[in-house]
Amino acid sequence: MPHPLVLQLRFTRSEFRRACKVSETDAKKRVLPMNSISWTIGHLAWQEQRYFIYFPTGKLVIQDIQDNYAFGAPHSTPSAKKMWLAWNKITKAADKWLDTLTTEKLQQFVVHEGKKTRWMYGNLLQRVIYHYWYHTGENMVVRKILGHSGFGYFVGDIDGKAPYTPER
Repeated sequence: MPHPLVLQLRFTRSEFRRACKVSETDAKKRVLPMNSISWTIGHLAWQEQRYFIYFPTGKLVIQDIQDNYAFGAPHSTPSAKKMWLAWNKITKAADKWLDTLTTEKLQQFVVHEGKKTRWMYGNLLQRVIYHYWYHTGENMVVRKILGHSGFGYFVGDIDGKAPYTPER
């Protein structure tokens, strides 16, 4: 069974996806000062690729995501379909590594380019979860400004899909 934090990440991803359910046209709209929904999909794909694929293996799944959706990258309004394809490919690859995580591994510092960094894998996992929630809320605001309604609850079935699970 995956580590409890990995289960929380997967629930968080599902809530992010729910918050991004818009048309291709609306996904590309930018409501200043926020980014477009489609850009945030690429941006979170970038973070997962960096933390859960590149740091542990030194490999990138999609170079375009690294080049154009990193922290500080210029804003763009890409195709949401293209971003979802990239996001799905990256999260599927990330899941292979995430499924191997243990409490001990989460307490290890990332070694990048032969040097120990200040980041522990557990901190990076939490950072990704919190980052998803930030953009989930931001995307909901964009949707409201664009006139969408009927969102349901901000946090879905956490009790059924992501209840508290103690570490073993």
